[in-house]
Amino acid sequence: MGLSTAFTELFGVEHPIALAPMGGSAGGALAAAVSRGGGLGLLGSGNGDREWLARELPVLAGACAGKPWGIGFQTWAIDDAAIARALEQRPAAVMLSFGDPGPFAERVRSAGTALILQVTDLEEARRAVDLGADVIVAQGTEAGGHGARHGRSTLPFVPVVADLAAPVLAAGGIADGRGVAAALALGAAGALLGTRFQATTEALVAPATARAIVEGRGEDTERSRVLDLARGSQWPAQYTARTLGHPFLDAWRGREDELAADPHARQAYREAVTRGEIPPLPQWAGEGIDLIDDLPSAAELVGVLGAQAEEALARAGRR
Repeated sequence: MGLSTAFTELFGVEHPIALAPMGGSAGGALAAAVSRGGGLGLLGSGNGDREWLARELPVLAGACAGKPWGIGFQTWAIDDAAIARALEQRPAAVMLSFGDPGPFAERVRSAGTALILQVTDLEEARRAVDLGADVIVAQGTEAGGHGARHGRSTLPFVPVVADLAAPVLAAGGIADGRGVAAALALGAAGALLGTRFQATTEALVAPATARAIVEGRGEDTERSRVLDLARGSQWPAQYTARTLGHPFLDAWRGREDELAADPHARQAYREAVTRGEIPPLPQWAGEGIDLIDDLPSAAELVGVLGAQAEEALARAGRR
């Protein structure tokens, strides 16, 4: 039957579960699978790369079976043209993360598209309310991939945001149905999951990365700027990234300023990738990876997560 919340009612989905629009790995097949499974699939278009969207959007449109879906962007990395291209596809939602969404918010809302804004602190949450966000994602520091350097943990952060406005989705360290149930108990209307969906058959990740997530532990993850600096990424300094362990983390931990000023180190990183000594991309992973031990289809996983959440809530009610 599924859990009914303000989020499920807004989008007409069965389960209060959304796919984090992970840049590159949340492609058309993964977003479509989550939507088919009864959640909200969000395409991870990152900086709005035209060629990537041209490849993945048809995959999504052809496989989502008429279910609602959306597109997510890194706000600091896009322009008006990226938003315009997204809205031409008539998504149910556009999600903006990391940066000031102000220049784009009204464009999205005036198109009749739901505006989802991800926030990492209370100031951003209040700004999202002022901009008229239809959904606010409260991201805790346990999340894999990028987040605020000085962010908040999921458990205390979500209810604070939920008290400001609804619906809110919890994000960060949620990898099974118990986490979804906990989000609902905290006052959220659902949960947004990233790392759990990277370990699925539809995710655009290297097989080695999927295996590393299945085999990894929360203490194997680390939040740092080292890998962004080493690969020449332009991510703003206020955002660090949680990844699995990496040789460059060990070599440059605590020496970020030296790394940023050393072109030879960045060249060494590129050469190590070419030789196959390190993965082409960092292995983004959140603290919840201890709970991930298989590689299912994302469409099936959504239903499993929903059933686990219902069971967890019922069990808590009996205690």
